[in-house]
Amino acid sequence: MSDWQTWQRQGNFIGGAWVGAESGKTIDVTNPATGEVIGTVPACGTAETHRAIDAAASAFQTFSAMDLMSRVGLLWKLHDALMDNQAALAELLTIEMGKPLAEAMGEIAIGAQYVRWFAEEARRAKGEIVPAGVNGRRILVTKHPVGVVGMITPWNFPSSMLARKLAPALAVGCTVVAKPATATPYSGLAWAALAEEVGYPAGVINIVTGSARAIAGAMMARSEVRKVTFTGSTEVGKELIRASADTVKKVSMELGGNAPFIVFDDADLDAAVEGAIVSKYRNSGQTCVCANRIYAQAGVHDAFVAKLVERTRALKVGDGREAGVAQGPLIDASAVAKVEELLDDAKAKGAEVVLGGSRHQLGGTFFQPTVLTGATQDMAFAREEIFGPLAPVFRFETEEEVIAMANATEFGLASYVYTRDLGRAFRLNERLAYGMIGINSGLITTVEAPFGGVKESGLGKEGGSQGLEDYLDTKYVCIDGI
Repeated sequence: MSDWQTWQRQGNFIGGAWVGAESGKTIDVTNPATGEVIGTVPACGTAETHRAIDAAASAFQTFSAMDLMSRVGLLWKLHDALMDNQAALAELLTIEMGKPLAEAMGEIAIGAQYVRWFAEEARRAKGEIVPAGVNGRRILVTKHPVGVVGMITPWNFPSSMLARKLAPALAVGCTVVAKPATATPYSGLAWAALAEEVGYPAGVINIVTGSARAIAGAMMARSEVRKVTFTGSTEVGKELIRASADTVKKVSMELGGNAPFIVFDDADLDAAVEGAIVSKYRNSGQTCVCANRIYAQAGVHDAFVAKLVERTRALKVGDGREAGVAQGPLIDASAVAKVEELLDDAKAKGAEVVLGGSRHQLGGTFFQPTVLTGATQDMAFAREEIFGPLAPVFRFETEEEVIAMANATEFGLASYVYTRDLGRAFRLNERLAYGMIGINSGLITTVEAPFGGVKESGLGKEGGSQGLEDYLDTKYVCIDGI
């Protein structure tokens, strides 16, 4: 057995036991780099999700009452287990998802950092004593775990996306029912295996795979589930927000993005190109915060494009387990078709392909890293998320013009700006309608900062001191007659 197979669980984890679907049905899991079926997971649905919720609700009674330092101690053990098995967990991630092994190693590491961060933040989840308006009274504000939390995570970061939901929930005493993406379930199930190994009580963490609609439907219907956290498309997020109304659940939503990447005339071009490479092509462009629209000011447009093409041409495409590979396959055939559709739309409207522009000679779902020039606001990718290795470059003249173009979207997740003008950096902080702004950086995600968007990119924050808030209820206690 390979090391990664040690953590490959082909059952679901419900109430502390590894189980299959009641129907006996399973779902094949495929390596996108090779097309090989690497295993199966249970095709679960409503019945199994109800059992998981029952287990989580029962476990909440005792886990929420566990003393703080015992919960913190479990998180420390979970952190160490992740890092002790980083290489095996990363290889499992690469095999089921396709990203380069170096990126997968980084994903496991940042997941462990989220666990460590929230172990520390839980000790600072303070309440308040508020001055009362009349004598003889005390006003207390206290924080309490919200209850059972439903979690739905995507395929593009199948480990770290769960980490930044699990860690704060467990830190404050919530219990969990999580549904990982069907395309990449093993990284999610591995969290249950790790939690079992370090001693989490039965029912605290439950992982269910199968029908997204059935599992999410059960989560939304049950009043015991007091919060649902989702990372995925805006379309699905809106459905979940509507469904949450019937039981008035807390929701946090990390939804779609359409990130502008703005390069001004005064930018350090070499730094801007490196930032564009990491922002655009990380995970083959399959990230919600990757550069979707690259805006280069007229004075540096041509020089920037030349440097970008040179660096993009050097990217090695292949199986993520091969040395030196910078870009793996796209997740499936529909992802490739989406990139081709956006590419065809742009070319029909006058864009020019200056590098790449077609499927890779490796076949399967591999696609050439692609650079387009002549991009305009009427092209589909100006409004839609690309989720692939396609870098469209727009030309702009003035700061006012590019702010208007950057904000001309319903999304507001991440944005990036390269400039040496300090005043401009502060102006753009005020005027760019995005929850996250990288100034002279194309990689800004960090556990210490609140990750999340504005407008239709979502609700709530993950990470930072703000990351605990969505897992806590606030109570006010008035003590009179003192």
